[in-house]
Amino acid sequence: MTLISDIEILDDPGKTPGRGQTAASWAGEDIDKARTTTVEAEGHRRVYIETYGCQMNVSDSEIVASVLRQNGFGLTRNEEEADVVLLNTCAIRENAEQKVRRRLRDFQGRKRTGRNASSNGNGSGSSPIRLGVLGCMAERLRTKLLEQERLVDLVVGPDAYRDLPRLLRETDETGQAAVNVHLSREETYADIAPVRYDTNGVSAFVSIMRGCDNMCSFCVVPFTRGRERSRPVSSILSECARLVEAGYKEVTVLGQNVNSYRFQQDGVTVDFAELLQRISFVSPELRIRYSTSHPKDCSDDLLHLHRERPNVCNYIHLPVQHGNTEVLERMRRTYCRDEYLRLIERARMLAPDISLSTDIIAGFCGETEAQHRDTLSLMEQVRYDYAYTFMYSERPDTYAARKYEDDIPEEVKKRRLSEIIALQQRISLERNQEEVGREHVVLVERESKRSTLQLCGRTDTNKMVVFDRKTYEPGEYVRVRITGCTSATLLADPLGRTTLFEFAESAAA
Repeated sequence: MTLISDIEILDDPGKTPGRGQTAASWAGEDIDKARTTTVEAEGHRRVYIETYGCQMNVSDSEIVASVLRQNGFGLTRNEEEADVVLLNTCAIRENAEQKVRRRLRDFQGRKRTGRNASSNGNGSGSSPIRLGVLGCMAERLRTKLLEQERLVDLVVGPDAYRDLPRLLRETDETGQAAVNVHLSREETYADIAPVRYDTNGVSAFVSIMRGCDNMCSFCVVPFTRGRERSRPVSSILSECARLVEAGYKEVTVLGQNVNSYRFQQDGVTVDFAELLQRISFVSPELRIRYSTSHPKDCSDDLLHLHRERPNVCNYIHLPVQHGNTEVLERMRRTYCRDEYLRLIERARMLAPDISLSTDIIAGFCGETEAQHRDTLSLMEQVRYDYAYTFMYSERPDTYAARKYEDDIPEEVKKRRLSEIIALQQRISLERNQEEVGREHVVLVERESKRSTLQLCGRTDTNKMVVFDRKTYEPGEYVRVRITGCTSATLLADPLGRTTLFEFAESAAA
């Protein structure tokens, strides 16, 4: 679990939808933890935002914060001071929904006992605390949350955040619940400047598209986030330029399937590879990552870009989900095992230094022991640097829920998942051991969680590195030599400050 400001992320970054229970995969002692920020508005109502899910949900909360701040609301890190509590939710996994429900009941109890700003004099004092659910759970559970369980005052879907101020006024004036879960075919929030929660000023998320047109049988996202629509190129480039001006050194461009990005501009269609190339020219010292990609759309142009542009990080998250072709067909993933393996081979040929991660689901409907072993053998063949691994759990309204039986016993799912985790931990350790003696450039992100005398940051291959602090600071590029490792973290000696350009020049020499 990673806490970013008032934002709680239940899963690791880079996931794709349709998960069962999370298992520890690569996340170790130094997974990211950003510092917090508070934006206050004197004399106005204060909002506490808590976010569950993936990086897209974090990005959405930054949009929500911007919309509310523009309309006179303040933000608070302290839930006890809040006049408005908003839970930005994830419907991907059942246990995420259960945690949100528990939090809602907790806040309901505080409303009844008056343990918040509206009753203790720290807030506006003119109205009771308002409790709202945003995001993916909003559309799917609005009837239960509003009418059956009566847990919330407002329910707002991911395409209706501009309407939040009006909805809050409506519930204040009428005392009735307010709802907007309309899914849009146009909304991209392109004109809204997000309120950044990562106050170290090093890394930021930039959303480039919304929704998903892939209808994977296990995935609920197309029903909760709507159809794909891409954000204008100019607005993306402008946001990246503003981030550079503000001192940021890294952006992660986001979408449910970023490889599907398409935008028509001046009669020319800009695809994802072209967009990344344009972002890479915003500044030679701005590192670029992206999440999440679908194997079916990973083009040779994109792979060439990883090799040719030194500030496009040498890392791709390519979710395979399973290692057996028959299961992949049931998952409606649109590729077979052999096609996926050919893509991996092509990626390593065109971008030899590329680092790869993946998603794997254990115990999908009808999975046999032989099919499970196909997943293990694919992992052995590909040798991912790390993996996000999950137990399948059925999500309502998905194709799998309608057509297949969730017939794998829980204990079998757990055992198969444990085997996947154990294998990946061994492979991750072996892959990290191969790094010992090599040099990398690391973007310093923060202090190590274990010692204030050490710093940590990631290589461009997305591996976390810990090294002695000396005189280095967050936001600097530092050249390091790897001296040791765990399965999750690299240990290094710092060799000196550098730039992306200098490191690329020395590596090519």
